[in-house]
Amino acid sequence: MSRADRAGYAGLAAAALGLACFLTVALLGPSVMEPALPGGSGQPPYSLGVHPSPHLVIVLTAIGAGLSALGIGLCLYASRRGWWISPRILLIAGGVAAVAFMFMPPIGSADHLNYAAYGRMAVTGNDPYATAARGLPADPVIGAVQDWRDAPTLYGPIATAQQTFASLIGGRSVRLTVFVMSVTQVVAFLTVGLLLAHATRGDRERRLRAALLWSANPLMLYALVGGAHNDVLALAFAVAGLVVFALPDPPWSRQTDTRTLGRCVAAGILIGAGAAVKINVAIVAGGPAWILLRDWWEARRATGAGRAPARSGAGAAAARLVALPLTAAVVTGLAYLMAGPHSFDQLGRASRAVALATPWHLFAGAGGGLLLTLPRSVVQRGAIVLTVVLAVLLLRATPRPGVRDVGEVTDTTGEDALRVSAVLAIAWLFAAPYALPWYDGLGWAMLALVSTPVTAPDRPSAAAPDRSPVSTPVAAPRHPLAWSRIDGLILARTTVLVLAYLPARDPRLAGLPHALDWLVTGVRSRVTPAVLTALLMALVVVAVRARRAPAPVRSPRAPAGPRP
Repeated sequence: MSRADRAGYAGLAAAALGLACFLTVALLGPSVMEPALPGGSGQPPYSLGVHPSPHLVIVLTAIGAGLSALGIGLCLYASRRGWWISPRILLIAGGVAAVAFMFMPPIGSADHLNYAAYGRMAVTGNDPYATAARGLPADPVIGAVQDWRDAPTLYGPIATAQQTFASLIGGRSVRLTVFVMSVTQVVAFLTVGLLLAHATRGDRERRLRAALLWSANPLMLYALVGGAHNDVLALAFAVAGLVVFALPDPPWSRQTDTRTLGRCVAAGILIGAGAAVKINVAIVAGGPAWILLRDWWEARRATGAGRAPARSGAGAAAARLVALPLTAAVVTGLAYLMAGPHSFDQLGRASRAVALATPWHLFAGAGGGLLLTLPRSVVQRGAIVLTVVLAVLLLRATPRPGVRDVGEVTDTTGEDALRVSAVLAIAWLFAAPYALPWYDGLGWAMLALVSTPVTAPDRPSAAAPDRSPVSTPVAAPRHPLAWSRIDGLILARTTVLVLAYLPARDPRLAGLPHALDWLVTGVRSRVTPAVLTALLMALVVVAVRARRAPAPVRSPRAPAGPRP
């Protein structure tokens, strides 16, 4: 067994143990990591109800985060060096784990209680964008809210529709309402996994990478599925929109232009729907929009050169350029208009928030910044500027897609759109003033979509051609900024955020002992901002030091000849 094989299987074992720790915390029942769910005892989700100690569940979660990070890192390292396992196995294993989480109460935060309350408000005729849970304490579902009792919903209208649907089924039972929401979110998680598998078909290394980054990623299973967060619903729409836009036409297609107007409209509808769940996913539209702008500019230049056929091409390019962002904006805007004027008020309130566990806590926060205190408006503008700077640096450093096989023409336009979307998402995650572990799902999903150069394997893979007089050896592309470095930074960031939010609840309402207050006052409020600032600086250094190189070109597979 090669070194890569040993690392890969050790990574799988570590990831499985980390996932087992998370599942155990959920199975044990109500604790500091798992709020109780009022409702019928026979209704799902189910747990043992042994009421474990705060120390036990926090230690289990922390160990799970560490093992998960180690496992993912080892698997990614091994896969870049020739280790292989069927992505289908990982997809099925991730699906089984997601379903297991679905049948157990959510852990890590109390957000699902808020979701259930907002759906209940809509069912009972109250506006969730103008009503706080504290105003309706007698309702069995709304009265169960623990955190954010004074806050109307910050989520988009489609998220509210999902919560309303769950409330219609769950009725007065918090437990059943939460279970219905968990079912829809697991379906969304599995949908993203299937979309990624479809988008990466035909490339075994890329498909394995996508499965490792998403379906079999214990950190995402814990943060998104185990926590029953609606971010995964937004990601399902956004990823679907990108896949619709980016995938090349099938060989039998008679279209001369791979970006038809209908495809742009469909992508815009899906991305707009994702933004109507959580507005932050709208940033992924930047990739397709940039590519369409580039196509229009090139067609316009051709028109200026006097080429007659280019005139119609410039008009079609302009129509596509307008169609995608306009469709996305119309879908999102109509959803918010239907939700009422107060939905826009909550968008503004959310944009001014600054979390403790971000680099911006050095300059702002509920009690002021750690170093100095700046106005929230300055922080907002600073975050936008930082996002743009990071995106420019990463775009200049990351490789553009190239031809995969000699003589085979590939659709580099779609690959370019995915690359730009991934860069924008990563830049926003590192620059945003508000961060929680499940927010990083956007970065993981985008990284799973993009192609990445691979390094030299320790041994020839099963798909590599035999070394013979008639075969051409596969070159080992080494790019100064492989996506693998960004993988590592995202992995470190998500792990740090998981450890910072143990739990992501009000410590007194959760029952956190005073002896563990240092988790909030020390780790979350002071250590995490410093560590995330260091990771931000590392991202800048990696991008600045990188030099763009041509994308790798793989030699064609030759018939196997006799071995010398």
